Order: sequence, then structure tokens, then C-alpha cells
Amino acid sequence: SFGPVFPVPPGSQLPCFHGSSTIRHLKERFHMNLTEEQLQLLVEQMVDGSMRSITTKLYDGFQYLTNGIM
Repeated sequence: SFGPVFPVPPGSQLPCFHGSSTIRHLKERFHMNLTEEQLQLLVEQMVDGSMRSITTKLYDGFQYLTNGIM
């Protein structure tokens, strides 16, 4: 069902396209099997989790110190 959306470049020499799991994992990250309501809830949960994450805070601090971005 995702065939035309994520085509593997024909004759690609890039190692990332070899093996069946790469494209499958990419498809899974787009959550195309969810309804719009389920996707909205998932995104809200991801944002909430990110806001509470120590790694997000550390990365934001790094960006601020090195690039003036926050």
C-alpha cells in the first residue's frame, strides 16, 4: 500500500537502501496506519514527552551556547 510513496531508488548504491528493514522502518515512522485523531494524540504525547526530557533541555542549552538558538 505504500509502494509509490517510498520508492527505493533503482540501482541505488547507497548502503542505507539495501535490506528490507530500512524502508519498513521509515514507513513506520510516518504512522500512516493511524487515523487523524490518533495521530494528533500521538503528536501531542511526543511534544509533551520532549518538553519534559532532560536530553531536550541539554540539547537546547547546547544550541543556545554554540549558536544563540533557543
